[in-house]
Formats: sequence, structure tokens, C-alpha cells
Amino acid sequence: MRREEFQLRFFMCVFESRQVVRTTQSTAGEASTSNMTIPKSEGDDQWKLDSMDDDPNTVGPVSILNTEWIMTHEEHHAAKTLGVGKAIAVLTSGGDAQGMNAAVRAVVRVGIFTGARVFFVHEGYQGLVDGGEHIREATWESVSMMLQLGGTVIGSARCKDFREREGRLRAAHNLVKRGITNLCVIGGDGSLTGADTFRSEWSDLLNDLQKDGKITAEEAKKSSYLNIVGLVGSIDNDFCGTDMTIGTDSALHRIVEIVDAITTTAQSHQRTFVLEVMGRHCGYLALVTSLSCGADWVFIPECPPDDDWEEHLCRRLSETRTRGSRLNIIIVAEGAIDKNGKPITSEDIKNLVVKRLGYDTRVTVLGHVQRGGTPSAFDRILGSRMGVEAVMALLEGTPDTPACVVSLSGNQAVRLPLMECVQVTKDVTKAMDEKRFDEAIKLRGRSFMNNWEVYKLLAHVRPPVSKGGLHTVAVMNVGAPAAGMNAAVRSTVRIGLIQGNRVLVVHDGFEGLAKGQIEEAGWSYVGGWTGQGGSKLGTKRTLPKKNLEQISANITKFNIQGLVIIGGFEAYTGGLELMEGRKQFDELCIPFVVIPATVSNNVPGSDFSIGADTALNTICTTCDRIKQSAAGTKRRVFIIETMGGYCGYLATMAGLAAGADAAYIFEEPFTIRDLQVNVEHLVQKMKTTVKRGLVLRNEKCNENYTTDFIFNLYSEEGKGIFDSRKNVLGHMQQGGSPTPFDRNFATKMGAKAMNWMSGKIKESYRNGRIFANTPDSGCVLGMRKRALVFQPVTELKDQTDFEHRIPKEQWWLKLRPILKILAKYEIDLDTSDHAHLEHISRKRSGEAAV
Repeated sequence: MRREEFQLRFFMCVFESRQVVRTTQSTAGEASTSNMTIPKSEGDDQWKLDSMDDDPNTVGPVSILNTEWIMTHEEHHAAKTLGVGKAIAVLTSGGDAQGMNAAVRAVVRVGIFTGARVFFVHEGYQGLVDGGEHIREATWESVSMMLQLGGTVIGSARCKDFREREGRLRAAHNLVKRGITNLCVIGGDGSLTGADTFRSEWSDLLNDLQKDGKITAEEAKKSSYLNIVGLVGSIDNDFCGTDMTIGTDSALHRIVEIVDAITTTAQSHQRTFVLEVMGRHCGYLALVTSLSCGADWVFIPECPPDDDWEEHLCRRLSETRTRGSRLNIIIVAEGAIDKNGKPITSEDIKNLVVKRLGYDTRVTVLGHVQRGGTPSAFDRILGSRMGVEAVMALLEGTPDTPACVVSLSGNQAVRLPLMECVQVTKDVTKAMDEKRFDEAIKLRGRSFMNNWEVYKLLAHVRPPVSKGGLHTVAVMNVGAPAAGMNAAVRSTVRIGLIQGNRVLVVHDGFEGLAKGQIEEAGWSYVGGWTGQGGSKLGTKRTLPKKNLEQISANITKFNIQGLVIIGGFEAYTGGLELMEGRKQFDELCIPFVVIPATVSNNVPGSDFSIGADTALNTICTTCDRIKQSAAGTKRRVFIIETMGGYCGYLATMAGLAAGADAAYIFEEPFTIRDLQVNVEHLVQKMKTTVKRGLVLRNEKCNENYTTDFIFNLYSEEGKGIFDSRKNVLGHMQQGGSPTPFDRNFATKMGAKAMNWMSGKIKESYRNGRIFANTPDSGCVLGMRKRALVFQPVTELKDQTDFEHRIPKEQWWLKLRPILKILAKYEIDLDTSDHAHLEHISRKRSGEAAV
């Protein structure tokens, strides 16, 4: 049974659809860690917010046991020859999107890894029709330095010729003559629909080509069927069937950067700004932007405003100014309409505000700047992961396999029938055309609905005028600062006030709670906090155990009935100490919830923490600049030290996003032999056209193999071949403005935590006082199995490695083999099992149950 167990347990590693096991001898010389293990997964390895819904019953992927299995020589040989004799073409079509290059790079390198020939198709379908130099074979080095570039290096174009059968006939001829029977299309729904049409006509096209004498019978036989796999590249996130499309996160980065810049000038002159963002048929960008910047109003096509929206908007802007705000921000999707289908333009809104309120109002139309710039860390990782899965789907394809699209469900890459997804996407547009707007929002998915509900609470509900309230809840930050903490505090405070509670803020963490550094917060207290980095409340690593008596006294003094703790591992540990202190102090018997916020992403009970995305993007930006420097000087290797304590999340994900040659982490022990092998790998790399290297090291990956040691080793062993440099990034990883994801994630987490708190306080009300001493009255709010779930801190103790301050099982370890494949290390790839094609109808029914 051991072999069967291996196949079951290692099924689905590289995208939950197949398992990559431990590394062996590399073509460049690497023999990776012999005791590398893949941990059991507790659920979808989700780290992106818009993959999230609130369904606790969502089925997670197959659990992966901690085990080792050495594949036989025959199995390994089969894995390495999966693509031998096959050819893959990759093209980008339609509007460009940041992250497309990452997908192209992954398709090329994984295709070559499996033994296939891979071809670029330049200028999209036009290049497929024109042939010639537009279709060129790719090499490993030809995709170097693509990862950090925006747009699409191989070009994209609208193609009228391909819409006609004659054009598709020419395209088929060009593919057959090169022996290409596998096509990866990266684009929007129009591009993917064209690919499906091409595939359905393939047999007829071959017959016509053979009749005309343009191809031989032998060529027609070898190219008897065409495999199509689509990857969705669109900044609008308007394709149904996937939680996030390639380019969406990067577009949000561009938008939020501009909003932040505009905010400073708007405050200076007390202006109102109307910002128009892309989204002709989908309001995702506008909606998430409004949550990320705390906008006063947002207009989206899926949910037109009420008939008297002009009155409501002006009242909202006026009330904001009355509370002391010096600016107003209004976000408009380019496809915004009213309930009669009439367009609502940014100029219409400007004229309304000027006429009725007399405010100095300006319009900024962002336009194509949203498509430009460097892709975010998420889009690079998303593109890379989807590219890997696309190659596997193509090479496993049969004549009976329908054209599929690789999509993101949670953090799991799944294959869905292409035309099912296209049809649901069209259904959304049809629902809006027929003014069935509630249905349109539901068709967008649970995440879109959640974003809309939180926005309405924070933007459209009038805050209470009088102080006091039903219950008193305190909010505090604990541990090291993390970008997004302030957004979480803002959301928690304002949702608490909306619910009629009295909200207190505690300065300097548990130390401030012991010293009584507590004050009441009103609506305006947290105004403008969403985009600010660090911790406005102040945060310290002090734990409560030594000050439980003083903390208990202040809980009584300030009548605190619930506590929201926003922080990292210290917040989690502090929660455990509060639970233990209940045995001694009854005052500690109040509900509390921990919201994970740390760049280390090491809080048990959550796959992701507030602040980690911002830190990851900071590292990527630095690595991009370092790689550029190394490319200019040639033959140079940089060793970069990242934060994270003993948790290797930042090093691993940054390595994948920045195209690192190696990433040393504590969770995957390494020896001097492994270091030597990595040096040999870089020596071989310097013989190619790519004469540079990037190595990441987690700060506590090994107490003996320090950054200085590795730098000295590389310097000595690389003499005469390459130079070495080192860079310790340090606390810059904790600073800066939070990314759109961290702002949105924090806002949702704060809202959900306060909703839970209000319910738990009512549940714990006994004999005129709050008394909560059950395990579920002290929880961590974490992202698990595509849902935000509350888990008692006491139940998480068994899942925690307290010595090293990390969870015992971490989902992202399963992504490390992808890093090795793309860095040209030879690994064992299990292809003994096949991924199953899912159906979007079933996925939608699961979401509807939320």
C-alpha cells in the first residue's frame, strides 16, 4: 500500500494537482536537502484576500503528509520526458496586464523542463496568422529578466484576421508546419473564446489544408488534435470562474499609489476629487479601491445607486466635512450607470458637487496608467503558478479533453471548462443589461459581495452622534509594527461605533493596558488611517503575564467588556496568557479576539497575516533593483537577508516572485554540501548569457550558516568566476504604506472581528455583568480553507512550535519546488496521477451556500 499512499498523499503539490517531491542532483549541480518534507495542508493555501469567502464548509485539498519518497529511476525518467516529442506555443492576446510575463516565463521553463519544445507567438493571434518570424522557438535564457517587467514582452494585438475562417486556416498551417499541437493563450474572455473556436474547427481546418496540398497526410496525422489551455490576464478581474485574474492586484497598486498622492494635495486645498478607474463592465477595481483608501462614495456598474443618489451623495460629503475632514474622495468605475442604465460620468459628479455644495472639485481619469508599471509580488506568483499548471494541463491533454482555463480558487489552481466560464461571464453582463443587479452581484461571487457589504457599512451608515454605548470594547496593537495595522484599527473602531458600542484605544500594547494608557475613540479619531503604515497606537512586544493584576484593575476601571488584539506572535502568546490568567483574575473573563498582523506571517491559525504582503512587495522591489545592478556589472551574485524570524515565508515567496536562484529557510534544513551545490549551480549559470545570481536567506535559517558565512563562502568559491555582494534589508520590510491587499484584508478582518465581538459579549452577559470563561471566548481570527474562521487560542497550542515561534504546518512550503524548477534545478516530479477537470456550476453552487 505504500506506493498507493504516496500517490494519494503527493497528489496536487505544484497546484494541488500534482506533488513535487524532494530535489535531487541538478543539471547545474544541485543536490537539495535530503530531508526536505512537505507538510500536511490544513486547507486551501490561500493568501490573497479576494479568494476568500465565509463558507466554513468549503472542502479543502487533499492533505499532504510529512513523508519522503524516493522515486524510482523509471518514474523520474518519465517525469523528465513528459514533453519529449511535443511542442507548445504561448501567446498573449487582448489588453495587456502586469504578470503576463511571469506566466510566459513559467510556461517556457516548465515546458523545457519536461522535454518539450516551446515557441513564442509574437503579437498575439496576428502573429499566429502571419507566421514567419512571429513564431520563434524559446530558450531558457530568452525569458530571463522578464519577471519584473510589466505588459507583455512578446506583444499583444487585436486581430481581425483570426475572426475569419481564412485567418484561422493560415494559423493552423503555421502550427502544423512547426509540429505545434499545444497552445497556451493568455488573455481575456474574447481571446479565450477565439481559442476555443479554433480548437473546435481544427479537424476541418486540417482537412482543407490537406486538400489544398499545403500539408501532407503524415503532417495531418501527427497534428490530429489541438490542446488549448487558457490563462486569464485582465486587470478588471471580470472573468467568472477565477477569484483573481493576472494583473488585477498590480492595477490596484497603481490606483492606490495615485489616490495616496492625490490625498495630500486634496487635504492642502480642501478639495473634492473624483477619480475614474477602469472597469467598463466590472466594478471590482473601483470597489476595492474605495475600501483601500476610505473613499466617501463609489459608483460601480453592478449596483447602481438609488434614484435620489444625488441627495444622498451631497449629504454624505457635507457630513464628512462637518466632522473635520479636509477632503472628499469619490471613486467612479468607467462603466458606472444609474438604475435606468444611463451612464454616470465623473464630469456629471463634479458638476453636481460644485453646483450643490460649492466645493472645489477636480476630476482625475487614471486611464492606461493602471495597466503599466512593475507587476506586484502576487501577480508574479499567480502568473508563475498558473503557467506551471498550464503546461501540465497541455501535456496531459487528449482529444476528448475540452479546452480549459486554469483559474484560482482560494489559493488552489484548478482547471475549469473554458466555455463554462465564458458563459457565466456573459451572464453577468446580461443580468446588468436586464437590470437584474442583485443577481449580477451574486454572479460575481461571494468575495465581491463581502466587499460590497463592508463598503456600505463604512461609507453609507451614519455614525452615532452621542458618546457612550451598549458595550465597551478596547482595541490595541501588540508586537512589531506591520503595515495595515492602522486600517484594522480604523475598521474595528468604526464598525464598533456603528453597532452602538463605546470603543477605547490602548496605546503601547499590553504595557499601555497595564499603565492605563487608554482613551475613547470617536469616528474622526481614526480618519485617514487606512493608508498609513506602522502603528498609530504604538505597539510593544511586552507580554501581559507579569502585569495581570494591573491589567485586571484597568479592565474594571474602564469597564472593558471585550478586547481586540491586533498583532503578531506576541498577540497570540498574550492571548494564551490572558486565558491562563482567568484562573486567578475574574476580570480577565471577557471575550477577546486576535487579528494576525506581522510581516513574518507566523501566527498559528491563519494562512496569512496583515503586513506580510507589504513586506513581500518591499523585498521584491529591492531585489529588482539589485538584479538590475547585477545585470549591468555581469558575473555578480547577491545574497539578501530577509526578516521573518524562523519563518521562511518571506524568503520563499520573495524568491519565487523575484526569480531567485536559492532561498535558505529554517523549515528546510541544509548542509555545507547543499551550499556547495548552489555555488556549483551558479558557476554553471555564469557560462550562459545570464551572468548574475540572487540568493535569499531567512534571518534565522541556521545559527551557524549566517549571512556573513554564506557571503564569504560564495566569495571564496566564486573567485575568478563571479563576485559576491550581500544586503541585509532589515526594518525597511516593516515600513511603508500598506499595499491594497493589506488595507482591504485589514478592513475586512476588523469588521468581522467586531461583529463577532458584539455577538460574544451579548452571549456572555450574565447577572448584570460580562463573564466569558469558555475556550471559544478567546480566539484567533484566521484565514483557513477559503474562509475567515474563529479558532480558540487554546486549541491552537498543539499546532504551534513555541521554541521557534512558527506553526508546525505551513501551506507555502508546497510552493518551494516551483522555485527550484524555475531556477533550473532538476527535481523529481510525480506525474502518476492526473488532475480532474472541475465544473464552474458546482463551484458556484458551493459559493451560493455561503
